[in-house]
Amino acid sequence: MALISVEPCTLAVFGALGDLALRKLFPALYQLDRAQLLHADTRLLALAREAGSAEAHLHSIETHLRRHVPAADLEPEALARFLRRLSYQHLDFLEGEGYTALAEQVPAEGPLIAYFATAAAVYGAICENLDKAGLAERTRVVLEKPIGHDLESSRRVNDAVARFFPENRVYRIDHYLGKETVQNLIALRFANSLFETQWNQNSISHVEITVAEKVGIEGRWGYFDKAGQLRDMIQNHLLQLLCLIAMDPPSDLSADSIRDEKVKVLKALAPITGENLATRVVRGQYIAGYSDGQPVPGYLEEDNCNAHSDTETFVALRADIRNWRWSGVPFYLRTGKRMPQKLSQIVIHFKETPHYIFAPEQRLEIGNKLVIRLQPDEGISLRVMTKEQGLDKGMHLRSGPLQLNFSETWRSARIPDAYERLLLEVMRGNQNLFVRKDEIEHAWSWCDQLIAGWQRSGDAPKPYAAGSWGPMSSIALITRDGRAWYGDI
Repeated sequence: MALISVEPCTLAVFGALGDLALRKLFPALYQLDRAQLLHADTRLLALAREAGSAEAHLHSIETHLRRHVPAADLEPEALARFLRRLSYQHLDFLEGEGYTALAEQVPAEGPLIAYFATAAAVYGAICENLDKAGLAERTRVVLEKPIGHDLESSRRVNDAVARFFPENRVYRIDHYLGKETVQNLIALRFANSLFETQWNQNSISHVEITVAEKVGIEGRWGYFDKAGQLRDMIQNHLLQLLCLIAMDPPSDLSADSIRDEKVKVLKALAPITGENLATRVVRGQYIAGYSDGQPVPGYLEEDNCNAHSDTETFVALRADIRNWRWSGVPFYLRTGKRMPQKLSQIVIHFKETPHYIFAPEQRLEIGNKLVIRLQPDEGISLRVMTKEQGLDKGMHLRSGPLQLNFSETWRSARIPDAYERLLLEVMRGNQNLFVRKDEIEHAWSWCDQLIAGWQRSGDAPKPYAAGSWGPMSSIALITRDGRAWYGDI
């Protein structure tokens, strides 16, 4: 039996009938309860603007739980216990009256955790109403992305929250930081001298970060067309992964020590402006093509589309970090929709040995690679060179993996969803998996200069067929440096 590892609390989900809550948050909370990681006295409040029968809304939550939790994990006793914790309250987030009723539901013992699964535009109003109801002093607030659409709007949202909540009670979610493999980056780097002593420009040639999605817009046109792939993915997920790869060792594992080092990386990112914008950044937009052998529409053919939109659905870029550790080491970032497969991985390319003694035709194959796979199959693989077996092979080389596949290595252990870990850490009051205000601002500042450059140049996104790896110019981006994207087929 698992030990209770958190204090009792009340967790209130604002926007409880939205897609995020139904598809991710409630299933994650169920899994925590199933693993007996919730305190017996923890209560769950589902808050939404929808009026009507509380029983009907609770039944809807249960229906979605049964849909999104694997059947093998739906245990009748655990499900019944979870549903007993849960209650529903109709709440207009902008009106203060309903917060008095909310305060009456929060026990005197333990903190209130307010999870904002809503549009960022109402974060400030919710915080103000929590304060007026006398709840702010005992509340931790969890903010979902996107927090603004540029630096200025991000500051407005964060400043509105900061009027009522100090930074040590604000938890900004980037769900990639909750993934098991991302957490293993800290252990992999700083607990293994094999890697940390080589983790610099002396030994590493270049780094790739790819986050590819097979899906298109999935009915999110209204949101996505205002955001685009740069704001939606680069500004948060990919820059966070870059920071964890590139940061210097923190003084300890405390939240601020880790986040201080990530901020140093963001501040050291070289701006991409002027002529560099055309050679170091590629943006694209998918046109009609095929996914899993089936025809799919282009971005400008999706339902409810604006046929004249120049929003990008793909971005590839070269980032350079101006410090000693990474001088001359490019970081290639790539993310897009309607890619051939769903894939999130980091590839660390090590430099070849200075003295080469093997067959000349194999020289391009030489080089160790550390492949860190975040999805679909979480794991770590170190590609090393060995001799092919056989009497007729001579010293012919082959690249093979020294591999750690999490699901195969720990067959009895279920890999938790990122939201499970993040929710648990909020309940523990641990901020080291969450993003600090200055991180958000430095990331936005760097991305804003790219957006401004695109607006000045007036260049339209390059077309690419759905089911491909992006525009041809994204291949040229890396090949002009004498390299290629790892694993593309």
